[in-house]
Amino acid sequence: MGKLLKIAVRNLLRYKRRTLLTTFLITIGVVFVLVFIAVSGSFKAMMTGQITDSMIGHLQVHRKGYVASIDSLPLNLNLPAGAMTRLEKILAAQPEIEAYSPRLKFGGMFSNFTETTNIRLNGVHPDLELATAPLLASRVVEGGKTIKKGEIWVPELLARGMKVKVGDMVVIVATNRDGSVNGRQLTVSGILASATGPGGRDGYLHIEDAAEILRMEESETSEVAIRLKDFGKLHQVSARLAALLAEELNRQDKPLFELHTWEKLSPFFNISRMIDVMTFFIKLMLIAIVLVSIMNVMIMAVYERIREIGTIAAIGTLPSRILAMFLLEGFCLGIAGAIVGNLATVVIVAILNLSEITFDFGQQTGLVLQAGINPSDVLTISAIVIIVSAIASLQPALKASRMEPIKALRHV
Repeated sequence: MGKLLKIAVRNLLRYKRRTLLTTFLITIGVVFVLVFIAVSGSFKAMMTGQITDSMIGHLQVHRKGYVASIDSLPLNLNLPAGAMTRLEKILAAQPEIEAYSPRLKFGGMFSNFTETTNIRLNGVHPDLELATAPLLASRVVEGGKTIKKGEIWVPELLARGMKVKVGDMVVIVATNRDGSVNGRQLTVSGILASATGPGGRDGYLHIEDAAEILRMEESETSEVAIRLKDFGKLHQVSARLAALLAEELNRQDKPLFELHTWEKLSPFFNISRMIDVMTFFIKLMLIAIVLVSIMNVMIMAVYERIREIGTIAAIGTLPSRILAMFLLEGFCLGIAGAIVGNLATVVIVAILNLSEITFDFGQQTGLVLQAGINPSDVLTISAIVIIVSAIASLQPALKASRMEPIKALRHV
């Protein structure tokens, strides 16, 4: 096999121009695919991070049926204190969970004493919320980075429309579960930049203020947002946690909780899936480029070396060795293209990162593109290139191995 490999490499070097052109085409394909995967993967990760780390969290737990009616923020589907105690016991036993934050969500009226409009509000424990959604504080464009009792973070669009500034006094009026109306005066401590997606235009206040406005006698929770230590284990953890929550039943022996990943809660998961589909078709393009390039080179090599093939066949070279020789030539082209393509990709990605290309996503501006190359992607693309190169060489190699020596020697 070593001798055949030397002969294959020697044959490729005999036709340097063709070999270089083919290697260049394969390299271009590899670079195009890997750079696209690196850049799109960076955008996808940044988009996901902005959505999960600034408002949604990685997972959310609700009372069964809440999500189906979430647009109306139903207070009658909140989790009571007893159910919350059971849930916290389960969450505390999961080592993969980094933090979780109970939220009390409700709709109300927002007044600056001159005008009134509607608003969606999240009552939160500030420390728990910022641990679960660490980018939430980065959305505060004016004011403090935490919420104290008696304070409220107002969405930027609402603040602009109502001409509200940090330090202004506002009134929140809401209807509780029994239908009675109550209000509370709060101080605007922060203006919150909008984020794309559900919850992107919500206001925030302390959960104790929220409970007071809704006149709750005991604590209630609308949802619990969860942050994992390793986002890559999202589906593994959610599957196990869903199984544990399914064992918790209400008085009617029906499931008490429902668990959703961010994918089920955000419409931007569809964009993420589109990126994956585009990546798949880009890989198909790479396969086509390699297949056509290698097959063209090997077919030309067979036709140009018919007399040579006849000669080595006439001196007793077995058809299997002739087949192996041509397969090795295609194999070597694939390896060369993959290696050069990987090295070129590393250089291009490094240049892109040094360039600090910025883009906007929703209301978030100045996000810096940080493309990264995943070793598994490099191995996958390299394997595809090498395997396709060998497959593309198979038909010409079979043709060469089946030639009759006498007819080949007579070929002009």
